[in-house]
Amino acid sequence: MNNIENSRDDEITLRILDEINREAAITQRTLSSKLNIALGLVNAYMKRLAKKGYIKITKGPMKRVKYALTPSGFKLRVGLTYNYMNQSITYFGSVRKKIDETYRQMLEKGVEDILIWGDGEVAELAYISMRGLPLRLVGVVDSRMEEKGFFGHDVYSFEDFKDLKYDVILVTSLKTEEAMEQIKGFGADMAKVYTL
Repeated sequence: MNNIENSRDDEITLRILDEINREAAITQRTLSSKLNIALGLVNAYMKRLAKKGYIKITKGPMKRVKYALTPSGFKLRVGLTYNYMNQSITYFGSVRKKIDETYRQMLEKGVEDILIWGDGEVAELAYISMRGLPLRLVGVVDSRMEEKGFFGHDVYSFEDFKDLKYDVILVTSLKTEEAMEQIKGFGADMAKVYTL
């Protein structure tokens, strides 16, 4: 199993353990819905976790199944949580470096007005990193419009994009290729688009 598969496996395992910790009587169907994965995959994870001794499965009244974390299950959950947080900190640290380098390039080219494409954690980090620099946020483009919805700045819908004035677009969406296709489809000058 490669690192990406291991990471995905750990993420699913952690989310299952978290949900069981919150609600012992949770159904596999509910887990499937909450985790947005197939019911059969949830069943496979539950069997594996029980076989390894991380969860205990008991039958309750009316054939209801209850799950409980065992001491080794709690230990696994803590370890996975630590790893997840460590990976997140490392990831956001690397994104922050990329943002700083991108802003340096923009400043060298005389950029002042930036339009952020995508509203999320990376966009928030990009905005926070912009503070103190001679850069101005025009607004954020996302699927829905919201006045003053991003740190006091407007969030514009895709339909509003053509009317906006900016020097560059900074793509902060995690779906970079999809965002680039959207921007290109709206007829934007692709030389003015920066990605992270």
